[in-house]
Amino acid sequence: MIKVAIIGAENVGKSTLMNALLGERVSDVGDLPGTTKGLIRKRFGKLKIPKGMKNPLGGADEFVLIDTAGLFDPRREFRGKVLSEEKFRKLIEEIASADVVIHMVDATIGLHRGMEKLHHMLKFRYEKPIIVVINKVDLVSGERVEELRKMIKKRLEQEAIPLSLVTYEGFNELLERIAYYAQYV
Repeated sequence: MIKVAIIGAENVGKSTLMNALLGERVSDVGDLPGTTKGLIRKRFGKLKIPKGMKNPLGGADEFVLIDTAGLFDPRREFRGKVLSEEKFRKLIEEIASADVVIHMVDATIGLHRGMEKLHHMLKFRYEKPIIVVINKVDLVSGERVEELRKMIKKRLEQEAIPLSLVTYEGFNELLERIAYYAQYV
């Protein structure tokens, strides 16, 4: 079984991504921060590979998606509104037990310092493969997306995938990246 954790600040689109990957509504989605109060774990079988892609996994293990509450308030350095110290610690433990992490960044807000610190901890202390996604690219200019990609490359030392869960731009690339990392779990 391959566990994929979706992390990010509040209202970055984690639940919307989980629903898109599963092809059904499993996580509640809302405009108010704190819609997801803890974590939602959902088994979804083999990774759904679009017809145009080759499947590098063959008969892959079963995948489990983990949708987490917003770990930080997107505009301040505070922990998410719905997270007590204990809930926050449990979420971090669950994320650290994942095989692959999807780190979502909101294109309208940018990279959050708290998420940057968590990213480095997961990458270096726990040696987790992390996929960085810039979500909501349909709401900003191409220049803004490019500026964010360069900043993420510099600060996180990773290439980010521009993603829109409205137009599905970048969705196939995200599936390819998940499939790539899953080969090595």
